This record gives sequence, structure tokens and C-alpha cells, in this order.
Amino acid sequence: MREFIENWKQKARQLKLEVYVLYLAYQDPRVPWSARVFTACVVGYAFSPIDLIPDFIPVLGYLDDLIFVPLGIK
Repeated sequence: MREFIENWKQKARQLKLEVYVLYLAYQDPRVPWSARVFTACVVGYAFSPIDLIPDFIPVLGYLDDLIFVPLGIK
């Protein structure tokens, strides 16, 4: 069980790093405006306290964050 938790912590750290990289890419003037708009939406959703499914709903509350943010990064 401990390995499972450590694995998820590592994935969360990696996801946080990838969102920060998207933020840096957004600031680069060589990035097309359409990619900038999409990047701004992904970063905004990742850091926004407002979710499509509220976090207080068990399992489903965090499921949207675990699906939408990685899909936006891909």
C-alpha cells in the first residue's frame, strides 16, 4: 500500500510540473495564439477552485481533475 501511495505522490508532482511547463509555454511569443488559448484554459482549470464536479463528492470529485488536466496536457 505504501508503494501505491508513493507512486500517486510522484504522479501528482509530475502533473504539477507539467502544468507549470504549460504556463511557461503560454508566455513564449513563438507559440500560436490558438495553442495559447487552449493552454490558458488547461492551466486555469488546473489551478481553479471551481470544478465541473465538486471535490466534496466522493471519488467523482477528484476524477474530473485526474482526467481533464492530463488530457489537456497531452
